[in-house]
Amino acid sequence: MRIPKIRIPGKYLKIGAWVLGVFLIISIALGAVAYSKREALLKKMVAKAVAKAEKDYGLEIKIGSAGFAGLSTVKMTSVSVVPKDRDTLSQIGELSVGVKLFPLIFGNVKLSEVKLANGFVSVVLKDSTSNIDFLKRKKKDSTENKGKANLPELASNILNQVLYKIPDDMDVKNLVFKFNDHDTAKLSFATTATIDGGDLKSTINVNQGESTWHIDGLVKPGKKQLSFTVYADGKKLELPYLNNKLHGKVSFDTLQTELKDAGYSGDDYKISGSWSVKNMLINQARLAGNDIVVQRAKLDADVLVGPHYIALDSTSTAYLRDAKIHPFVKYTLGKNKIYELKLDAEEQDAQAVLDAFPQGLFESLDGLKVEGKVKYNLNFYLDTAVPDSVRFSSTLTPLNFKILKWGKTNLQKINNPFVYTPYEYGKPMRDITIGPSNPNFTPLNAISKNFINAVLTAEDPSFYTHNGFVEESIRKSIAVNFKEKKFKRGGSTISMQLVKNIYLSRQKTLARKAEEILIVWLIEHNHLVSKQRMLEVYFNIMELGQNIYGIGEASRYYFGKQPADLTIGDGLFLASIVPKPKASMYKFMADGSLKPYMFNYFRFMGNIMARRGLTPGDTSGYGFYNVRLREGLRQYLAPDTAAVDTTGFDTDDEDGMPTVIMQDKNKSLFDRIFGGGSKKDTATVQSSDTTKSKKQLRQERREQRRREKELENGQ
Repeated sequence: MRIPKIRIPGKYLKIGAWVLGVFLIISIALGAVAYSKREALLKKMVAKAVAKAEKDYGLEIKIGSAGFAGLSTVKMTSVSVVPKDRDTLSQIGELSVGVKLFPLIFGNVKLSEVKLANGFVSVVLKDSTSNIDFLKRKKKDSTENKGKANLPELASNILNQVLYKIPDDMDVKNLVFKFNDHDTAKLSFATTATIDGGDLKSTINVNQGESTWHIDGLVKPGKKQLSFTVYADGKKLELPYLNNKLHGKVSFDTLQTELKDAGYSGDDYKISGSWSVKNMLINQARLAGNDIVVQRAKLDADVLVGPHYIALDSTSTAYLRDAKIHPFVKYTLGKNKIYELKLDAEEQDAQAVLDAFPQGLFESLDGLKVEGKVKYNLNFYLDTAVPDSVRFSSTLTPLNFKILKWGKTNLQKINNPFVYTPYEYGKPMRDITIGPSNPNFTPLNAISKNFINAVLTAEDPSFYTHNGFVEESIRKSIAVNFKEKKFKRGGSTISMQLVKNIYLSRQKTLARKAEEILIVWLIEHNHLVSKQRMLEVYFNIMELGQNIYGIGEASRYYFGKQPADLTIGDGLFLASIVPKPKASMYKFMADGSLKPYMFNYFRFMGNIMARRGLTPGDTSGYGFYNVRLREGLRQYLAPDTAAVDTTGFDTDDEDGMPTVIMQDKNKSLFDRIFGGGSKKDTATVQSSDTTKSKKQLRQERREQRRREKELENGQ
């Protein structure tokens, strides 16, 4: 098909030519006027900027000379910035700055060229002051309510301002950044850098020759694309000053970051980029007791800034060597903040996942070989307005998973006799053989059901049905700890306690906790150890007093009995001391009977066991009055100095059962819930401490009923 030519009449072409000509003449005329006045305008603008800096921020700015060097380039010499009553912040020998003319028409200042020679920027901290305090100052009208911030617009403006300040061409020679912290730590970076056609090259001399860094890359600010690689000459890149602040060590071979794109996506502002690191070494006492090496890690990220939230979108992918996972993180701002976290790892090779973990993170699993595949999902949601509604689920699913070769530790070692070494405050106590050669070792079938049922009811009611973890217990622990603003409640099962004591070091680190979780999963999901054997080992290693380990030692120590002969009262007492075994002797009176406040615990736990059919109902306290410390130990008990009225009960209880009114002071978490004692049990109790209000008693009863429901539900 032939397209006909469109002919424009000659008169219209002439009109267009005249309009364009007039426009060019006006532009040239205005440009000529502006060019002739530019020096005066520059001086006026500089004076205005200097005055504004003095008024708003208390900065004294001095400029030796300032003038144009070309059409749009300003050259300044001897520039200094000194905050009022502070050390000099910056001094520059020579600075040339060029701007792009076209964006300037629309009010945008974009740099085209920057040249700098011989300058420094020095941050000085002295006690509670510094020479950058002016950054905290605000103008008077900044406190006025100007409405809620538009986060996407704010993110766009900030990113644009950063990109506008990156010039197309740059030549920086001998620019030194100094940091002086309280005259005890000094840090300096002597920088030489160039940008030529978007190619960035830089050399940074750290602390006068301590090391040499490089930041190289490609910068295309107009297209919102940046790419940087950071590395050091002949060694790992590390900063001793930062290591001292972290009380550890962080170093790496190379660090890369890239801004791929940025722009609006509907109502959200989307920033796409990536971050990667090679051979990053971390050593920090709270993380692990040894070096941890991340060989290769990368995050391809899509960050969304919405009207009321900031999120790492689920389209993002995190890589650890050959394993990958899709994270979703969202933080919703407002009066009540909301935190969301989701992790989704699709089905992938199990060995690749195991090998992806940083070296040194899981010492006992080093060398473990497996086959099959695994997939993982985690979901966490917390609305700070209703923390009790927190959602938590975590699932690691095996597919044809099989262990081929043990690593450093044989996870089935506890199926046979072995030697257990308990530790106290980081020091080994003694070696204990867990097997028939030890006269105190007690097989599971030789332990009284009264003790077994009491401990399981108190510590892990769903032990025989869970796979090592109880999500509901973890969920409630998160809610309680968030409300208390501290770690008050844990979610450990007997499986987790066993793994922690048998397989792992005594260092309380994040790495050890992660390893504990993984080992529990390996044992439970692969049925490496039966539930019966796990419980048998647990009962034979558990701490039940000062240097008392295992039920065999404990039953003879406290009662002079065999474990098979323990009564329901004996079992409930031993279960009560599991959370705080070293305080066990403080629960007895001088005659060897239990202190009255323990009655609450016996009735509470006994009622639960009775309803489950684990013991007959007993309104007298489930053996409370029959528990007697063996006579040989009573001589070590302090005389009773607290006048405890055993008849002092409040009968205003919904279930008609009496509640002890008088209790000892300074109790643990366990004791505050159930009325336990402390090392100050023998101190004289003043009359003002012995009587509780009805409100306090009602609160205690509500807490007891809540705990009772949790235990009944196996949480």
